[in-house]
Amino acid sequence: MKTTPKSLRLHIALFGRTNVGKSSFLNLITGQEVSIVSEQAGTTTDVVEKTMELLPLGPVVFLDTAGLDDTSMLGARRIEKTEKVLDRADVILLICDGGRFGEYEKTVETRAAEKNIPVIRIANKADLTDPSDSSALACNSTDLTTREKVLSQLKARLIAICPEEFIQPPPLVGDLVKPGGVIVLIVPIDLQAPKGRLILPQVSTIRDALDSDAAALVVKEREYTHMLRLLREPPDLVICDSQVVLKMVGDTPKDIPCTTFSILFARLKGDLPKLAAGAAAIENLKDGNKVLIAESCSHHAAEDDIGRVKIPRWLRQYCGCALEIEVYAGRDFPENLKEYSLVVQCGGCMHNRREILSRIEKCETAGVPITNYGLCISQTQGVLKRVLSPFPAALDAFERRLS
Repeated sequence: MKTTPKSLRLHIALFGRTNVGKSSFLNLITGQEVSIVSEQAGTTTDVVEKTMELLPLGPVVFLDTAGLDDTSMLGARRIEKTEKVLDRADVILLICDGGRFGEYEKTVETRAAEKNIPVIRIANKADLTDPSDSSALACNSTDLTTREKVLSQLKARLIAICPEEFIQPPPLVGDLVKPGGVIVLIVPIDLQAPKGRLILPQVSTIRDALDSDAAALVVKEREYTHMLRLLREPPDLVICDSQVVLKMVGDTPKDIPCTTFSILFARLKGDLPKLAAGAAAIENLKDGNKVLIAESCSHHAAEDDIGRVKIPRWLRQYCGCALEIEVYAGRDFPENLKEYSLVVQCGGCMHNRREILSRIEKCETAGVPITNYGLCISQTQGVLKRVLSPFPAALDAFERRLS
């Protein structure tokens, strides 16, 4: 659990007025001085992240935010960062100053309701004022002797309202392989492959196969056909890196289901049918159209970077037109989406599911199609229908959007 990636943890965001005691509450819950505590308003600037194990829930990450009522010199920038937390929060802890519950708190709950984020009210500084809301969890975050009691009550509340998609997350490959079955993973070892290790989608797929009582055979693309011939029975599923999808499809018999790691993550982290439908928009791209490439992680781009070099090249070659490509990395995402004709989101292994779903919702509201790396690459290589065959609903969404 200690090594669980942040993207797979329950994201719990702390909201509240400036200097209401959010950081003190986080320090109380974690039993550590995670955030700086001061009487001076606006001490918290950037969002503070703290991972911990909160049994029986499991791995979580707390997000300590600045107050949305910050009027200091840097207040506007702090509020902007706080606002973005709403895109990835699975649960909100609304810290109130004792019995104080006014327009600010109502605004937070309204925004949370719009995004279907459950809220737990925390009446902090309960030793100074009697909480007016009897349903709020009362505590005094400066009293360390109450930590176990507050923690126990908080866990009970979290279990009661925890999003179902976290308790029962979408499967990765568990529903595509039978117990005792075999999946084949085609993993290229090129300049972009991290030295001495596999990337998160590959590791996650192997683990999910093992959890499903199946076996995972990992090969490079050059050895794939040889290893396939050695198997006594056809594998349940073949999965490849999107960059070798054309070769994989060519080498895989038509009766063997196949897909890509990025498409698996499109289902795990987002809405696969909507992203598949978005891939159909590639057919309508014209000269001068703007395409947004959205990367989840910030990294030093390699010479033949997948998002900044290869996908733009494949899109231009496939469409035969001059496209304007823009790249946003990390948690940066443009406000004015309507200027784009297509958004291409990466696999999202560094984002949690809610953040990817939030991006899909924003694009849908703006009327802009969104797809992901794996779906985009497979479409430009002419094999998208083949690699969507394990997912009938997504294949249907793609074909309906094409027609």
